[in-house]
Amino acid sequence: MKLTLIIYLLPMLLLVAWNLRRRQLQHAASLAMLNENREAGMLEPASLHPLIDSARCMGCGSCVSACPEGNVLGLVDGKAQLINPAHCIGHSVCKAACPFDAITLVFGSENRGVDIPVVNAGFETNLGGVFIAGELGGMGLIRNAVEQGRQAIASISKHPGVGSGGELLDVVIVGAGPAGFAASLGAMERGLRVVTIEQETLGGTVSHFPRGKLVMTAPVRLPVVGKVDFTETTKEELLEFWQGVERKTGVPINYQERLEDISAGDGCYVVKTSRQSYRTRTVLLAIGRRGTPRKLGVKGEELSKVVYRLIDAEQYIGQQVLVVGGGDSALEAATSIAEQPDTMVTLSYRSEAFSRAREKNRQKVEQAVAGGRLKVLFKSTVTAITSRQVVLEHEGKAVTLPNDAVIVSAGGVLPTPFLQKIGIKVETKYGTA
Repeated sequence: MKLTLIIYLLPMLLLVAWNLRRRQLQHAASLAMLNENREAGMLEPASLHPLIDSARCMGCGSCVSACPEGNVLGLVDGKAQLINPAHCIGHSVCKAACPFDAITLVFGSENRGVDIPVVNAGFETNLGGVFIAGELGGMGLIRNAVEQGRQAIASISKHPGVGSGGELLDVVIVGAGPAGFAASLGAMERGLRVVTIEQETLGGTVSHFPRGKLVMTAPVRLPVVGKVDFTETTKEELLEFWQGVERKTGVPINYQERLEDISAGDGCYVVKTSRQSYRTRTVLLAIGRRGTPRKLGVKGEELSKVVYRLIDAEQYIGQQVLVVGGGDSALEAATSIAEQPDTMVTLSYRSEAFSRAREKNRQKVEQAVAGGRLKVLFKSTVTAITSRQVVLEHEGKAVTLPNDAVIVSAGGVLPTPFLQKIGIKVETKYGTA
């Protein structure tokens, strides 16, 4: 009898022991990652991220397994925790995977606020008829931005007067990035009277990525086109696909036309651009958060060798280049240029760690530094730029470097003042939804 009981219980006991050992290993690995990021000062999420209610969390690990980016979430002391915050890019699948409703998606943190325009569930701001979708609303992920653009147009189509004809446009769409392009196709699909303006080129932020940069995306429904089944692609392939859609559908986009003002007219909005004015029932802002490039404010910044985004790394072959910034765009620019022959790249960042950059980009920087192709100066700021040199302050000392080119990737001045000027309510989020 006892032998039979042992035979039946042994597999169960072994399974329990294996599970306990597995959870111990998970705890140790997660705690090590959390401590490593804490010591490196990399605990600030870059965008939308999960806030976990420890009272609700049962430590099942569903959120950990669901995250497409890998080791963003971990189990510490039997509870889910954000162990690699700088690596989180707002996929939001962790919330959907949690069976205990223990996850809330939030912007900002107690230490760093993020300005987010206030919109309702239909993406409409406090100005009735003015909508916001995509990166400006905090959704930088391509798939999320496309989906928001599609949903925003669905909401706009229900706005009073839209689709009724007459002299007024139904909607003016500002921006032709992922959200704006999807919205433009959605407006075409619904037969709306629409004008889309874009101050640069198709693709928005994606078009500013360095050549060959891998863009992570996922299957999404694009109006007119249907399901787009990308999982991994390059910048060039994605832009080529969008350009093909633009040609096949004939969706009209006015390029090199910049938004200047939005004001209330007689029962409509008047959208003033660098070319003309449009009278419209609604406006969709899909302009991104990049805004005007943030400048250094130092002597010599007006020199032609100073630019604010990388277009083609090959143009810097054989040059001494300074890249300024600590986000993904700065790290991507620095490592891309460092791969070119006969270049020497210095990466200057005012903080002590790349807390806003993804792990893959940080690893590329480490590899380039180890290969002698890149030098990193933490706790440094640019104080002057000349035709052949740059001067930095590094840990209290002046450092002069030979220099042929400067790329400032310090982000952009957010369009918050413009939004507030036209009357849109903006909230600074400190770890809230």
